[in-house]
Amino acid sequence: MKRPTKLKKILIIDFGSQFTQLIARRIREIGVFSEIVSHKDLRTLNQKDLFGIILSGGPLNVYQDKKIKFNKNIFNLTCPILGICFGHQMISKFYGGKVKSSKTREFGFASIKKTKNSLLTKNFFNKKNMNHVWMSHADHVTKIPKNFKKIASTKDSKFTIIENFKLKRFGVQFHPEVTHTIKGKILLKNFVFKICKAKKNWSPTHQKNTLINNVKNQVGKKKIICALSGGVDSSVVAQLLNKSVGKQLKCIFVNTGLLRKNEEKQVVNTFKKKLKIDLIYVNAEKQFLGKLKNISDPERKRKIIGNLFIKIFEKYAKKIKNVEFLAQGTLYPDLIESKSVTGSQTSKIKSHHNVGGLPKKMKLKLVEPLRLLFKDEVRKLGLELKLSRQIISRHPFPGPGLAIRMPGTITKEKIKILKEADDYFISELKKENLYNKIWQAYAALLPVKTVGVMGDNRTYEYICLLRAITSSDGMTADYFDFTKKFMQNVSNKIINNIQGINRVVYDVTSKPPSTIELE
Repeated sequence: MKRPTKLKKILIIDFGSQFTQLIARRIREIGVFSEIVSHKDLRTLNQKDLFGIILSGGPLNVYQDKKIKFNKNIFNLTCPILGICFGHQMISKFYGGKVKSSKTREFGFASIKKTKNSLLTKNFFNKKNMNHVWMSHADHVTKIPKNFKKIASTKDSKFTIIENFKLKRFGVQFHPEVTHTIKGKILLKNFVFKICKAKKNWSPTHQKNTLINNVKNQVGKKKIICALSGGVDSSVVAQLLNKSVGKQLKCIFVNTGLLRKNEEKQVVNTFKKKLKIDLIYVNAEKQFLGKLKNISDPERKRKIIGNLFIKIFEKYAKKIKNVEFLAQGTLYPDLIESKSVTGSQTSKIKSHHNVGGLPKKMKLKLVEPLRLLFKDEVRKLGLELKLSRQIISRHPFPGPGLAIRMPGTITKEKIKILKEADDYFISELKKENLYNKIWQAYAALLPVKTVGVMGDNRTYEYICLLRAITSSDGMTADYFDFTKKFMQNVSNKIINNIQGINRVVYDVTSKPPSTIELE
């Protein structure tokens, strides 16, 4: 395959915002290639490679100069620059404006009013010159630089949108990249196409070709093992590797005992029998359950699963000559919730078994071709790779499996109960044609027993928690609003058919403040 030429791009400079990757995702969605670079790693830029630059938000303030390692020479470039939140404040400060701590902080929705027309905000405001945007800041611009214009404001932020059209410098205090900002994508489109004059150069086909070549360049003629689970992510990785290196690929499927009902059979049948991929099946259920005995701390569970997973891989890797690489289906949400992908000052939320839990002593080199992609991008890539819609449409399933849907200690009895409950829930979703309308759905088993009455008998059994959320990217999520009839039906089926559960509850918490998974 001919190696693709270097693509012109929108460069995103990351200052540590957890929304940074969303910016890149939005730009790719509209058909333009985008890349992220940490402000710490910013070096000489070739303007010929750039359509424009976007400065992200971040947890710092503009007066923490010692903590902000940033090459301000980018402001000498003639390409357009858009600052978002912290980036907006950086532009203001650099060009002579003032930024101060706000008396009234803005977090969440805010009403914004247009004061002047701008190419940046074309079709962004409604007929009343208003819009609702998503804010997340404690500092604000109190004085704009000379020759800059105020385009819009809120009640508590006078200079919410500013610009110097001659210099091609633009700043917005809110976050257009999050779905909560109404018509946020329109604003980004205006910047990319109307101001940067970018041409569309990114699609699932481009993505596929780029990733295939990346894998070829990284792996060369060496053998590679794929950590196959049967979920969407690892399935796409396996097929991507199959297209990239063919017979150099050997997949290993480890049954941890923490999979969904009959999942091990489905994986073997799909990949070994149908796709004809070289697959080694390892039943390690006893090993995992033994290591997890009496362990209740969620971080310890993740670390144990991750470390044991790698040990098993190393064991089987030794049986295969000349293996140097291990592939995993790590996605960006996994990385962003574990640590900053760019090394910026983001806060750690939780570790992931295939991210923070990887031991340094692992002897195989890691290949993570999907690490900068979101779930919806992975699904599109899977279709481009000719995987079936049945595989591609599967809901996300965490690497540690049912272990993080079972707070507290893990037992074989609890796993059996949870598998059945989850199967009933998912089966009913599919029966009612709801499965594909939901981003992720699952059953969890809470470490609490409650009193119930079944017939004339008193019961003392577990609580089953059901969770179903809608999302476009996994970074934010809302609960799915089921009908009362559906919830009653699912609840009755779980309680009547599964011994060990006498109460069913539904989680209506959004993300944030909660996470999608329980642990």
